Amino acid sequence: MDCAVDRLDLFRHIKSSVRGSEKFLLVGIDVAKDKHHAFFGTPNGRTLYKNLVFDNSIKGFENLRSLARLLLAQNGLGEILYGLEPTASYHKPLAEYLIRNQEHVVYVSNVAVAKNRALLDGRWDKNDKKDAANVADLVGQSRCLFYDIPQEHLMELRSLISFRSRLKKEEHALRMRLRNNVFAQYFPELDKLYTHAGQPDDLVLSIAQHCLDPREIAKLDFDVFLKRITKKAVSPLQEKRLHELWKIANESAGCQVHAAARWEAQSLVAKLKAVRTMVKDNEHRMETVAKQFPEYQSLLSIPGFGPIVSTMVLAAIGDPFRFENRKQVLRTAGLDLSAERSGKSSDTAKPVISKQGKAALRYALVQAAMVASTLNPDIRNYFSRLLKGREFERGIKLKMKVKLAAKFLVVAWTLMKTKEQFKASCFEA
Repeated sequence: MDCAVDRLDLFRHIKSSVRGSEKFLLVGIDVAKDKHHAFFGTPNGRTLYKNLVFDNSIKGFENLRSLARLLLAQNGLGEILYGLEPTASYHKPLAEYLIRNQEHVVYVSNVAVAKNRALLDGRWDKNDKKDAANVADLVGQSRCLFYDIPQEHLMELRSLISFRSRLKKEEHALRMRLRNNVFAQYFPELDKLYTHAGQPDDLVLSIAQHCLDPREIAKLDFDVFLKRITKKAVSPLQEKRLHELWKIANESAGCQVHAAARWEAQSLVAKLKAVRTMVKDNEHRMETVAKQFPEYQSLLSIPGFGPIVSTMVLAAIGDPFRFENRKQVLRTAGLDLSAERSGKSSDTAKPVISKQGKAALRYALVQAAMVASTLNPDIRNYFSRLLKGREFERGIKLKMKVKLAAKFLVVAWTLMKTKEQFKASCFEA
């Protein structure tokens, strides 16, 4: 932790002094999967070496550092500053290698790279060689960000959250393929049952897996049909809905079910169940790792914050002391306000959230705000005060829930610093 704090302090010092400095050697790196391109220059725009191509390997990294040290000595410069543009996960081995070898590393945002590319000559196409110089130019303008390598448990937590996001996307894709491809063709009436939340969803999957053909269902007695799709007792409501489905099966508009369709449905259901099992295992691992942080219990005490939201906030903020003010915290989730103010409309421009931060975190916070503003009396009163006098404005409830989500994030950051439990007084003002 102390090492991370020292690196952050050093980054702030470098960022404030690099523009126009004569002591820095800037190394801009355009990252790729197999080979990287590097540009060497100074903050004042002097080119020292360009078009270095090096492998994504230890030997390639050592060649990069050797050339940088040589140019540093030849030109009488004092420090080397490496700048990277994040590209998928390809930049991580290089960045970690440089940082663990006590090198100064920063990164530039993809948005800044894209905008600066056009500014350099007005019509610059994307090019690996030129992009390396583009990165160095941004670093020389101090338009760079801190490259954080957190402690091991935090890295593990972020990896699990990222994997959960991919699993949830895969789960959604499988659900939609079942609904929009299999059910829509062979048993359209089944989709109405699928849309209900909770246990009936598993029953529908069982129908798709064991008796997809509605004509086959129509030939069975209801009790036989029920035993085929589930070995567990069902609630009266579930039984009623299944009975309605059984009655209309004989009149289904579905296509003829062939062997390939049965196999596809069974395969998709099996894969969906496997993905759901992986999601549950992943969430269990997330919770296990999160419990190792004392801040986790503070986050759980916030209304609307369950294990998933608390873990996501914990992973996003990490060390709460690396943020100097609440504005920096809000930017992490893209909940900071921005507006286009120009000309006659500048006085009437309405600020909106930037949406430049972590989209998944922003979504989770808004969901937490929706739950808390409904179930918790203190949050509900606070939300009512936000709405007072504006109840009939179009979309105002969602806007205020987003504002409440931003408040939640700041409260969470504060509790992480103090390691205290949530108190209703946070929402009295």
